[in-house]
Amino acid sequence: MSDMVRIEKIFENKRRFLDLLLLADEQENMIDKYLPSGELFALYDDDLKSVCVVVPLNSETCELKNIATYEKYQGKGYGRALIDFIFNYYKSDFKEMLVGTGETPTILSFYESCGFEISYRVKNFFTDNYDHPIFEGDIQLVDMIYLKKNLSF
Repeated sequence: MSDMVRIEKIFENKRRFLDLLLLADEQENMIDKYLPSGELFALYDDDLKSVCVVVPLNSETCELKNIATYEKYQGKGYGRALIDFIFNYYKSDFKEMLVGTGETPTILSFYESCGFEISYRVKNFFTDNYDHPIFEGDIQLVDMIYLKKNLSF
């Protein structure tokens, strides 16, 4: 990651980032449920590296609905930089941030290393809401695991 990293809030034509959003949520109609009401941020380091979408749930809680980094740039700190940015961005407006993900050790440990703690589980979320089985590597995703992060320091 260079010193040239910049993060922009995107206001128009959010669907132009669909290719990247589909890396984290592979069913377009699920993305369409939160993209219009969500706030989209794009991280650039020369060119586009990562995006995320955050949706307000109520006056105290927002949810990180999607975060994705192009595969060739994964593991280089872009996702973490974006999460640090949104923690800062939302801490004056919300008390906590949620993120839901599949039950995969790598992803859970990434979120935990960013300060999230496991909160609750939604049984059969992926099997009930997607029209095909969703896999992360060789693990089929069934339950949604929600993690939360307290934003008030």
